[in-house]
Amino acid sequence: QVQLVESGGGSVQAGGSLRLSCAASGYTYSRYCMGWFRQAPGKEREGVAVIDIDGRARYADSVKGRFTISQDNAKNTLYLHIDTLKPEDTGMYYCAARPGDCQTGSLMPWLYGDWGQGTQVTVSS
Repeated sequence: QVQLVESGGGSVQAGGSLRLSCAASGYTYSRYCMGWFRQAPGKEREGVAVIDIDGRARYADSVKGRFTISQDNAKNTLYLHIDTLKPEDTGMYYCAARPGDCQTGSLMPWLYGDWGQGTQVTVSS
């Protein structure tokens, strides 16, 4: 059973930075696509960044240049580094995983069956 545990969220001021972590365990996919998704209050969950086992990443247009997804395969940990935080980045950030590569469309949340519990990011102006 896949387990994903996020950490690293918090309350920060606009312009600050955060690094979110997702510790993964229990999956046996030979190839996978893992990523970060966020959900603001009253809004639908959206994909922000995904990465596959080969390190190929995809980003939502709204976060390009500020968000960086990375992974440490030895530690089975996924990261999301967020620079220049904005109030509109506020939301619950979730880690998710699915087998296969991160093909076009991989930012769609409904493609993913394994989810963490989320970590809250709050950005004040």
